[in-house]
Amino acid sequence: MSSQSGILRKMHTQLADPVEYQLVLNNTEFPLAPWLGKPIALKHTGRIYCIHCERLTKKSFNQGYCYPCFMRLAQCDTCIIKPELCHYAAGTCREPAWGEQHCMQAHFVYLANSSALKVGITRQGQIPTRWIDQGAVAALTILKVQSRYLSGLMEVAFKAHVADKTHWQQMLKSEAEFIDLVAARDQLLPQVQDALRDLRHRFGEVAVELLPEAAVTAIRYPILRYPSKVKSLSFDKDPHVAGSLEGIKGQYLILDTGVINLRKFAGYEVEFSTST
Repeated sequence: MSSQSGILRKMHTQLADPVEYQLVLNNTEFPLAPWLGKPIALKHTGRIYCIHCERLTKKSFNQGYCYPCFMRLAQCDTCIIKPELCHYAAGTCREPAWGEQHCMQAHFVYLANSSALKVGITRQGQIPTRWIDQGAVAALTILKVQSRYLSGLMEVAFKAHVADKTHWQQMLKSEAEFIDLVAARDQLLPQVQDALRDLRHRFGEVAVELLPEAAVTAIRYPILRYPSKVKSLSFDKDPHVAGSLEGIKGQYLILDTGVINLRKFAGYEVEFSTST
């Protein structure tokens, strides 16, 4: 048996066939593919550290932050979840420099097939990581816009016609059925033409760019078998999570004992152990 301990971060991923996953502890990466079909264990030591300031905290907020950072950082503000509520132009951004670096940059509106058809937004540097983290089996960029705020406004327009959430239980229970994303794009675009015209009128013709030649990205995950029933595991309920590693999808480990979302527990100090 071998073991490693450290502070957990979201798994690093690389698009391959299938996706390559690395468990991250204290910035050290451990490939998970060799442990498919084998027993693994993760034990929470009881200590939680903020993933930003690294202070010891009794409780984690927003997937890894202490309460002061959660209340202070721009990356934890409501507008990150709902970018259409961006208040940078009002001069009330928590961290204007951070906003300029992360939000006042080109973003993409995309369609993805995760548990079903959904719309989403992301920065170019997060493609295809964002899609992998959501467990999408295919994704297609459809619009390029000049800022996160504009992507949020377009996402709101699309949400009147298509979901913007992944049903994580369904995503983990089976392979998503095929969806023709190009056909879905062509069907949806006419339904958001008013929003497109409004954004171009308000922010200029170059504010929104259609991407008709974009290619669909197919994604396959390292899964030996899907669970017949999704049982959620949590370090907050049981510090010891163990079982045979049946697969990895999104940011979830699929064990024969249940599934655990490792991103949710970023900042938790854990001991990772394997046996052959």
